Amino acid sequence: MNVQLKNDFKQVCVWPGTLVGSDQIAEFEKFVLEDLGTRVQYLEEVCTFPDFDERTGQLVEGTGGRNDLFFAVHQEDLGKFAVPRFRYGMRWLEDLYGNGHGKLYPARIVEYMCWDGYKEEYRQSEDAVL
Repeated sequence: MNVQLKNDFKQVCVWPGTLVGSDQIAEFEKFVLEDLGTRVQYLEEVCTFPDFDERTGQLVEGTGGRNDLFFAVHQEDLGKFAVPRFRYGMRWLEDLYGNGHGKLYPARIVEYMCWDGYKEEYRQSEDAVL
């Protein structure tokens, strides 16, 4: 089940390969505020599914199992966060799906999307299910 986003937190980001843990949520949110000047809401961490080779129809051995951090950004902070996030490899959720990486996550993750039309498109897409 997805985490309920707080008011004014709509844009979800993914920080691939990042482990925070339930005991460090406040520290993570404080780090982003201090380092990037951005208010965030920690949502959850998701272990990725294995890659899928569409040519062979097989799962790619030795892939998957990466811990990805999901968090939401406060609406008023999006502008100042948009470029500095690249230093850390943080990505908009919709960009990951748009680049074919939605297959790495459970279908329910689509519900975090906020860009017009994306949620509807990827609910129906093969990217939303594995």
